Amino acid sequence: MPLQFTANLSLLFTERAFLDRFAAAKRAGFAGVEFHFPYEYDKAALAEVVLTSDLEVVLFNLPAGDWAAGERGIACQPARKAEFQDGVGLAIEYAEALGATRLNCLAGIPSGERGKAIETLVDNLAFAAAVTQRAGIRLMLEPLNTRDTPGFLIATSTQAMEVIEAVGHRNLFLQYDVYHAQRMEGELAATIERLLPRIGHIQIADNPGRHEPGTGEIRFDYLFECLQQLDYAGWIGCEYRPTGATEESFGWLQRWR
Repeated sequence: MPLQFTANLSLLFTERAFLDRFAAAKRAGFAGVEFHFPYEYDKAALAEVVLTSDLEVVLFNLPAGDWAAGERGIACQPARKAEFQDGVGLAIEYAEALGATRLNCLAGIPSGERGKAIETLVDNLAFAAAVTQRAGIRLMLEPLNTRDTPGFLIATSTQAMEVIEAVGHRNLFLQYDVYHAQRMEGELAATIERLLPRIGHIQIADNPGRHEPGTGEIRFDYLFECLQQLDYAGWIGCEYRPTGATEESFGWLQRWR
């Protein structure tokens, strides 16, 4: 079956204002979009843009602290559990307004002992998995590589799966970002095949540089063929920084969607 790709509007079409990127993605042939955070925009206004663009909002992140100051999630911070829980509620409100079916959790960079950070993350994910399930929304946990994000708590698929198993909730899935995985562990196709039942979303970018497929070392044709052979029916997020204009970065895409 053809693979389904989303446009990540936080990195693609950045030549335009954010709300104008939805129509640009539709014109480029995408049926779905994702983005990092919607919270600075009014829910109703954003929902109207989504409706008029006739796009599915596939995924966005839970509130992740002060992004501009370098925070990359608060789920592992023991002193911020209440803030995390409030953020889950806010994310669900936006997801319901936008029709989004997935939310992604970034674990964050611990400020104290790793064991306590993991314990806090497990508790917070157990809470979030339960409340998102009641809302009909899937919850993701995404590893980030520690070369780009030094100190990030969950950096590999192995670490993520250990946490997912510790949480033990059927509504918690792995968000598998090919770029981060290549930076930390490699073995992309074999890892995807092994973990496919727990993968809820896939994102792509080439390495090095986090640019479009075909600019680096990853054999995307082989990887996409493997996904088709595995009958992967989920979305694949184009979460890369184009080397030039966004529309000029889609040459690789025509064969696969």
